[in-house]
Amino acid sequence: MWALATISVVFFGRDFYVNAWNQAKHGHANMDTLIALSTGVAYLFSMFNTLFPSVWTSRGLESHVYFESCAVIIAFILLGRLLEERAKFSTSSAIRRLAGLQPRNVTIKRGGEIVIADIEDVAAGDIVVVKPGEKIAVDGMVVEGESFVDESILTGESIPVEKKAGNKVFAGTINQTGSFTFNAEKVGAETSLAQIIELVHQAQGSRAPSQRLADKIASVFVPAVICIAVLAFIIWNICGMATGNNYLIHSILTLVTVLVIACPCALGLATPTAIMVGIGKGAQNGILIKDAEALENFRKTDVVALDKTGTLTSGCPEVTDEYWTICEERLKGILGGMEAISQHPIAEAIARHYPHTEVSGVKNFPGKGAICIFEGKKYFAGNLALMENEGVKLSYSILEKAKEFESQAKTVVYFSDSAEVLAVIAVADKVKETSKQAIKELQDLGTEVVMLSGDNPLTAKAIAEECGIREVKSSMLPADKENFIRELQSEGKKVAMVGDGINDSAALARADVSIAMGSGSDIAMDSAKITLTGSDLRKLASAVRLSQKTVKTIKMNLFWAFIYNIIAIPIAAGVLYPINGFMLNPMIAGAAMALSSVCVVSNSLLLNFRKI
Repeated sequence: MWALATISVVFFGRDFYVNAWNQAKHGHANMDTLIALSTGVAYLFSMFNTLFPSVWTSRGLESHVYFESCAVIIAFILLGRLLEERAKFSTSSAIRRLAGLQPRNVTIKRGGEIVIADIEDVAAGDIVVVKPGEKIAVDGMVVEGESFVDESILTGESIPVEKKAGNKVFAGTINQTGSFTFNAEKVGAETSLAQIIELVHQAQGSRAPSQRLADKIASVFVPAVICIAVLAFIIWNICGMATGNNYLIHSILTLVTVLVIACPCALGLATPTAIMVGIGKGAQNGILIKDAEALENFRKTDVVALDKTGTLTSGCPEVTDEYWTICEERLKGILGGMEAISQHPIAEAIARHYPHTEVSGVKNFPGKGAICIFEGKKYFAGNLALMENEGVKLSYSILEKAKEFESQAKTVVYFSDSAEVLAVIAVADKVKETSKQAIKELQDLGTEVVMLSGDNPLTAKAIAEECGIREVKSSMLPADKENFIRELQSEGKKVAMVGDGINDSAALARADVSIAMGSGSDIAMDSAKITLTGSDLRKLASAVRLSQKTVKTIKMNLFWAFIYNIIAIPIAAGVLYPINGFMLNPMIAGAAMALSSVCVVSNSLLLNFRKI
């Protein structure tokens, strides 16, 4: 036991003693001081008893050792610190993933030739060639060609944006089906993607680590325990000299017993055991927590800021409404068939909704719609401009329905033959069925809810009203979201940010508590301290209640740990000896210390049976 405990104390526990010594040199004490003192004294006392057992046995006392206590205490504390370091490492991986969004090689035109160059070699003014499916490497302006680009990294919006000559493109965004060339304007650290990475880096680095409650307690508790132990040693010696009896043995036993019984097992386990059970309870309910601080702080949140796309909504365009003047399956099949051939993202939503009939002669009109031929007859699908250009008839009912859909911030698609409009289809990113209830539950808990969206004001307002959110911020870029959270924090508010996209990563890193949707991007989940599996926002309220119950358990644990110390330390110091001759044996002190730990762990395990 001595050999094994020596490895644990000297090798694994070395930092505790070094830190305790450094604290002592500056007149401070913390948990390291208490760990070093209790394990150090127990180790030295056990070593003495191993080498010189006759000192005790000759006086009719047992020669007990406490090597196992030293090893177990050090192992417990190091395990907790390992879990903390793993959480910190996973947070920094968000920056690594963001950096990985930028391609390493770029196709550029130089001197009339097309060459492959490293991203570092691209300079402002270069003409960059982008092929279908490629990531855009730097910021610039389209010179030739057209396509649709997925800009969800910046705006969070799921619908790709049409790009043609004169339109801006941004680093990290993804080209869809077409090809184009653009003039590089911002490269390196000036690109939008680089700025997002810098925001995430600054936000993560600026959050000062909160001082642990146990350290605050230890700053008072440790000096008090040392004083009591030393005072008991002195008093026993004074009493011995006054009475002429040899009280040295009692003095040494008292000193050791006080330090052993005050060992920080119960105090040190009070928080981590409750946190570990709370994290497990969260996982059972689809709430994955990778930072204990987030679990503790969520209950104190004043404002929950929610991203729109993919968080409140499904994140994918869907057909939400339809109005047909002639409702026939044949016509629906024609519409589905022609949209299935089209490359427009809105067309994909319609194609998923309707059956497909094989059509011919499909021709796209960029920015307007498409035409097809079926059984010798022409059919059109597109916007109002296409209908007017083709001279088809628009009935009053069709126009009224289209106006109604547009007022709800939905994209309207008209379907017609060569004579009249047959249907008007509304496409939008639908609000999840659970979102409205989730918002109400948060508001009932006294939490203010704000929606942050990169979408236009009309669409953002419509979604907010449908969900019951009173405050909405629209047309927000990643930096705007991060700045908004910073402003709330400057007002003294605790802010939780909920998002699912890359564009939310900076805001997630800045927030006091960051929550990602499990259905969202890996980078959002890396930036966040809590991840909700699936896409059900009702888990937010469950997470708040879990935080409340976990912190309540921690406080109960600390209360019982203190009650134990308040009762046990005076007894260990020998206050009962003058009354009834009772002197607490260090072995019994070790058992009492273990029992207090069992009580704390048992109380933490009760958290498993509480409903959230």
